[in-house]
Amino acid sequence: MRSLLRPAPIFLIASYLLLSLIPFFSLLLGVATEKTALLLSMELACWIGFWAVLQHPRWFHYLLLPAFLAFPVEMYLRLYFGQGISTHHLGIIVETSPKEALEFLGNKIWLLLLVVLAVSAWWWSLLRIAQQHPALHWKHGSRWLAMGLLLIGIGAWWYGEHIGFQANQPGKVKSASASTSSLPKSSTTPSSASTDSTEDEDDEEPDNASISSPVIAASNAMNKNSVASRFPILADIHTLLAKHAAKLPTWAKIPYEEETFIRSWPFGLVLRGIDFWNERDYLARLSEKSHNFKFQAHLDGNPALPQTIVMVIGESSRYDRWSLNGYERDTNPLLKQEKNLVALSDVVTAVSATRLSVPVIVSRKPAAQSLQAGFSEKSFLTAFKEAGFKTFWLSNQMSFGQFDTPTSVYANEADVTQFLNLGGFTNRSNYDQVLLEPMQHALQDAAPKKLIVLHTLGNHWNYSHRYPQEYDRWKPSLFGITNPAYTDLKNKLALNNSYDNSVLYVDWMLSEVIQQLKNSGQMTSLMYTSDHGQTLYDGSCNLAFHGHNTQYEFHIPAFVWYSDQYQTMYPGKISQLKRHQHARLSTENIFHSLLDMANIRYPDEHLDRSILSKQLSPHIRYVDSYGWTNYDNASFKGDCREVMANKSNAPAKSNKK
Repeated sequence: MRSLLRPAPIFLIASYLLLSLIPFFSLLLGVATEKTALLLSMELACWIGFWAVLQHPRWFHYLLLPAFLAFPVEMYLRLYFGQGISTHHLGIIVETSPKEALEFLGNKIWLLLLVVLAVSAWWWSLLRIAQQHPALHWKHGSRWLAMGLLLIGIGAWWYGEHIGFQANQPGKVKSASASTSSLPKSSTTPSSASTDSTEDEDDEEPDNASISSPVIAASNAMNKNSVASRFPILADIHTLLAKHAAKLPTWAKIPYEEETFIRSWPFGLVLRGIDFWNERDYLARLSEKSHNFKFQAHLDGNPALPQTIVMVIGESSRYDRWSLNGYERDTNPLLKQEKNLVALSDVVTAVSATRLSVPVIVSRKPAAQSLQAGFSEKSFLTAFKEAGFKTFWLSNQMSFGQFDTPTSVYANEADVTQFLNLGGFTNRSNYDQVLLEPMQHALQDAAPKKLIVLHTLGNHWNYSHRYPQEYDRWKPSLFGITNPAYTDLKNKLALNNSYDNSVLYVDWMLSEVIQQLKNSGQMTSLMYTSDHGQTLYDGSCNLAFHGHNTQYEFHIPAFVWYSDQYQTMYPGKISQLKRHQHARLSTENIFHSLLDMANIRYPDEHLDRSILSKQLSPHIRYVDSYGWTNYDNASFKGDCREVMANKSNAPAKSNKK
């Protein structure tokens, strides 16, 4: 024991302690850590078990190298974005090419190299200590006791998870239901107490819960089912035990929660890594549906003529909050100055949830199939690639997760895919201007034909964190407030002002994109559409955000901008565009219009869906509001403007869950 008190062993143990205290870094920033006692107890149990099994740090210190290298990344994310390494961040690290990393880091690459060298030296110095100090070797008989208790604990946890616990007896403290596994919590919608909210609204609201997501839990469940299907005897054993084995008493329940353990350090990194690979597998399975699909698309024109088309997918933007569409506040002072901009006045989205609406925007997936996972066709990215375009997907959203993986299926079709959001959907995140520099790199690419998709955070909650201070024009606002009371109607004015300020910033962002296109000197064009809108305590309506089946969430802003060169090349398309400016459209028109914009032809094209074609014809615009509702044959209820189907013409009921 005395030898353990020497400076070198103390330095090693203190370093390990520092790694374990990372989840509590938020306390220094004035933010409380959830379930502190449980988190500490699980970390302590892991260290004891880890040391007991491997006996000496000279053996297990090598396993800690990834944690040491992740340490500065974790601290950076916690300091600037209020969260630790997630599945999304692991995806960025693994999938970003060296060239993209150098472009993103710029001059910061030297600082990064210095940090890597410093951390490597730290890890190596600890390895030398571990190798030179035998006192760190756990030889005492207590090691066997620790391993025995560890095995008993793991066994009790497994037994309780699969067999269950005894029901509560009268007069005893109520315990958690034991027959089900502890699943990660989904985010809570910050709206008023509405009974018609669904899980589809989760993706846009604040989520300070665990890094895990329900889709990861679903993937894990599928993996378990896959193992059982490969080894039927395991399923038989489980069934037999469930029928005949006695349940554990409630006092034997091991206090383990996956959503808490995944926040632990360094051991929680293992679960994050498993989640990452599960998401990769889930992504691969979704992609498999359309693996061999081809549009057989070709360019009707000169392949050597430089041309760039930009598709901007907005987020949570509402039609009537754009002054471009008649709003009394001047939220679009820059866009309204663009002479070659045509605003589309009547575009609706089928579903008010990003993960369900984006696939309809980027592919030929019918609106009425938007609730189904996957699709047998690829997106317009593949059609553009077949026609000779180099394609880019630049995103300020997330790459993996319950609400993002379906979009990543399409994003990965691009020749270049970059996810630039380090903050996720938390309050602190990158502004959309982070997309401008990589877009400039894309414009400078040597390929003559380019398609650039920009997936923005737009007007995503928390609205006041979507823009810099200079755009905080309308006050009072929620700017600078980390966790505003968003369900308090006293903040209704501030919330709405913050939303309008976020639209003002979107106006600047989009005008910067257009300016880059003008400066390129190429024939260029741009299409913008939001994925869905927002409800904002309108009038006497006590609903906010989305997932409430209101007109405010289905009616979205959209526009097309084109360069003078494009108008000269395609005067007929521009004539039709202006003619159809007020036509009844939906996001199902985007795919066909974008390909027509590039003059890309393919065997089974539908020019009757292109807003640039004289063949455009109306189609039924279904929205997912209490079942599939014909938007143009619906009524709008109350100040919330809930979309209600007329019973005489109600289509088949949606299976939305």
